[in-house]
Amino acid sequence: MSENVPADPHVAIVTTAGGVEDGALTISDGTPLKRALARAQSHARRKAFLLVLPLLAFIILTFVVPIFQMLYRSVDSPNFHDNMPNMVAWFAQNPSGTEPDETAFTALVEDLKLLKKNRKAGLVGTRINYELPGSRSLFTKGARKAAKLEPPYKEALLKIDPKWSDPKLWQVMRSAASPYTFNFYLAAVDRTRDADGKIVRVNENRRIYLKLFGRTLVLSLLITFMTFILAYPIAHLLATLPLRKSNLLMILVLLPFWTSLLVRTTSWMVLLQSQGVLNDAMVALGIVSDDHRIQMMYNKIGTVVAMTHILLPFMVLPLYSVMRTINPSYVRAARNLGATSWTAFRRIYFPQTVPGIAAGALLVFILAVGYYITPALVGGADGQLISNLIAFHMTGSLNWSMAAALAALLLGGILVLYWLYDKLVGIDNLKLG
Repeated sequence: MSENVPADPHVAIVTTAGGVEDGALTISDGTPLKRALARAQSHARRKAFLLVLPLLAFIILTFVVPIFQMLYRSVDSPNFHDNMPNMVAWFAQNPSGTEPDETAFTALVEDLKLLKKNRKAGLVGTRINYELPGSRSLFTKGARKAAKLEPPYKEALLKIDPKWSDPKLWQVMRSAASPYTFNFYLAAVDRTRDADGKIVRVNENRRIYLKLFGRTLVLSLLITFMTFILAYPIAHLLATLPLRKSNLLMILVLLPFWTSLLVRTTSWMVLLQSQGVLNDAMVALGIVSDDHRIQMMYNKIGTVVAMTHILLPFMVLPLYSVMRTINPSYVRAARNLGATSWTAFRRIYFPQTVPGIAAGALLVFILAVGYYITPALVGGADGQLISNLIAFHMTGSLNWSMAAALAALLLGGILVLYWLYDKLVGIDNLKLG
């Protein structure tokens, strides 16, 4: 008899008469064949798992864990809760809308004394300042003078600063009393809570986040479209040339990967500025006058041009890998059957390149929405994306919770677009070659 059995030193089918016990096949040591096969398969699975374990651990540590930390940081708000115990207790005992009485101000003064002792006034003030600008100095000043205050504390605090009676301040403190909050997500969509706790839009001069999200989406789509327009003929040329020539030209496509991103970006700054190479050339050719040079730096034009150049190889490579596999005889057959060049391209060649277009578009778009170095250098105020504001909150304002909320919304938006892409196009049609 002959059986295909996974290689295992312990598996050897006995084909003699003694190899069958009670109607079941066994191996040389008497173990049933079914159990031996299951053991061999389990051993193979464990071996495969151990082989991929280092990569799995790397992905978890460098990708999954940071994402969960970001999501947690976007709702984590312990500064007020951990350093203002008396106020937290008062808010827990009194429902929302309760007018702050002498008991509330007494609890506030006791906490201000603790802040002075623990040197946490700036930390708590900064937390309140995220939602109510100008509050940090209120807490630091109150903590410095809290030890000298005498009852009635309400009058004493209002003498220091009348802002202590602001209902908005008390609403923000009530919200901050919880160690977890979704207010950073409200701020990320230009919303806030009023003195009554209702969700309302922020003042018009502070509505910046939704505008930046919209700009990021529009510019990323435009950059994706521009890279497609430029990359398609390049990839087609590379795919139709002889292999030796196409490999030589492919070096030119890959050359930007060997050059620093900062160098490429600053090169565009030299080219695009008002007194730069392009404007000087157009003035010399008489296309524009010296007084009407085109402003291509520190605006959306600079962002689109520089990022299109930087992301172009990410569109060329998927297109080339798919076009290279298309049999040219299909187009020749269509031409022989009477189709025009345009018809043969539109109905025969182009549909076969759709998987490469899909892969390149998805890759370029995802990279574009997360870029921040190039928009920061050439975009100015009008050409910056939401990623630049995330970087600002991480390094400038140090509001990491706000940065995490913005990043979480950006991640969620990309996942939604990815889901829509899968529904409309089909992720199975996405190929890299």
